[in-house]
Amino acid sequence: MVSYPCMFYRFQSKEGTNTIHTHLEVTKVAGDIFDFCSDMSDEQDARARTLIERAAAKWPLRILHVLSDAGAPLRFSRLMERVEGISQKVLTQTLRSLESDGLIIRTLYPEVPPRVEYELTPLGRDLLMQVATLWRWIVERLGDFDARKAVKLTAMGI
Repeated sequence: MVSYPCMFYRFQSKEGTNTIHTHLEVTKVAGDIFDFCSDMSDEQDARARTLIERAAAKWPLRILHVLSDAGAPLRFSRLMERVEGISQKVLTQTLRSLESDGLIIRTLYPEVPPRVEYELTPLGRDLLMQVATLWRWIVERLGDFDARKAVKLTAMGI
């Protein structure tokens, strides 16, 4: 199978058939900003995609933001209080994932009862800074997105 690192995504449409989806304008505008992709192996590309998908899931960025706002390590129960709507099971799974990716540190204190605290790593802080740039870009253009949606809805007669 041919590899298309970084900007191209493969989708299986029928057995033995690959369909590649990309947008030509994006490819032209992006130009050389994706040049670093040419040096990536398939394994690196797959790992990068996995990390992006995991970070963009429902809870990880919210948890990282709560830990950042706290400015100090937080216990599990404090995280449960501050991340509204998350279940204990999902919080546990997400914390394990964030820890395995090196975005948070889990510290277990040998006390009775055991005390566990979570805090951001420098890598986690760096990720939040990068995401904040994207978030700001989106927020500054919400009017553009809304206008485009309104045009489309009007064209559809809705």
